[in-house]
Amino acid sequence: MGLVILTGASGSGKTAIAEAIARQNAMGVAVHHFDSIDVPSTDAMIRNHGSGEAWQRGATIEWLARIAPQVKSGCAVLFEGQMRISFIVEAAAAADIGSYTLLLIDCDDEARADRLIVERGQPELANKDMMNWASYLRSEAAHHGCEIVDTGRRTLGQSVALVLEYLRKLKP
Repeated sequence: MGLVILTGASGSGKTAIAEAIARQNAMGVAVHHFDSIDVPSTDAMIRNHGSGEAWQRGATIEWLARIAPQVKSGCAVLFEGQMRISFIVEAAAAADIGSYTLLLIDCDDEARADRLIVERGQPELANKDMMNWASYLRSEAAHHGCEIVDTGRRTLGQSVALVLEYLRKLKP
């Protein structure tokens, strides 16, 4: 079927969307979560890879290489995580994944802060760095022509339905 990749900053809704699709077992989609690989501490990223950015790049390349056989066999695959769009593009090319849909899952900063503080109980993530990261991803999405899905004004069900529609469009 194909590959849909969701990226976005914390609190955007990408993990909630992916988990809902996995629970529904919608369309037999294989769902993968970037963070399931045991994200190391920032100190460990710097010590072992030189920077957090270098770790994220390497992990993105590793993930898409791992997913490539499923995609090439015709499976429907959904992959979500906080990844730079340029790293995704590079990793897909390295894994010889020619066709995929890349969506930036996003919301406004007020909705993001509310989700992080109230819904997830992670107020430490509702900071300027996270809002700047979200802004950076928006800029990168515009540069790469990547569609931005605004979850701030959609229910989870509406967001799930939209992502499932992208998966259906990839059907052979």
